[in-house]
Amino acid sequence: MLTDRRSSFDTAPATAQEEAYQHIKRGIRMGELRPGTRLAPDDIAAEIGTSRMPVREALNRLATEGLIVNRPNRGAMVRVLTQKEVREVFAMRAVLEGLAASFAAENVTANDIHDLEQLLQRMHRSGLNASEWITAHSQFHERMCIIADAPQLLRQIAALHSVSEPLMRVWLEGRPSPDYVHDRHHELISALKAKDGALVEGLMRAHILRTLPGILQANQTP
Repeated sequence: MLTDRRSSFDTAPATAQEEAYQHIKRGIRMGELRPGTRLAPDDIAAEIGTSRMPVREALNRLATEGLIVNRPNRGAMVRVLTQKEVREVFAMRAVLEGLAASFAAENVTANDIHDLEQLLQRMHRSGLNASEWITAHSQFHERMCIIADAPQLLRQIAALHSVSEPLMRVWLEGRPSPDYVHDRHHELISALKAKDGALVEGLMRAHILRTLPGILQANQTP
């Protein structure tokens, strides 16, 4: 069982607008709302039992975060990233998560190591279920960031995860198994145990950039 150091990547909805925001964002992250999908406020409002206004406010918020595009006279759609934009997102993730990993090496506890190892076991147990694997994988990276205890950095990384997670889901759907990345996560944990900040930063950067060619190929855009 994971210890109770909760993720700041998702927050409980406190208002109708927040509920609509979290509902749409979760759909994008989980791959249920694919790039290019049209987002109809009436349909979304009916799904969560609210009015159109909170949904429209949520769509405007998601547009400012770059997750959707509001098209004049055509409505909102999930944003489709260009190859250049995908490279930029993963380059930023590599730098920021590498920094977070180096901070984590200073703060990591035995309970943190236990939690990361539990998440790694969940990734192993997921087998060919890409959806379960990517969820555990995202939680592993989020846990690393939380251990860093750097709220400003965490917010930046959370925004990048919202963009990159759907891309990873598309990538993994076309792979027979994600087993090849497991050794990288073992290396990250070992470096954390040794509290070697420079090593874990380098490993994290290399790990994130190593997936980029496959993700670009799976998410072919102009």
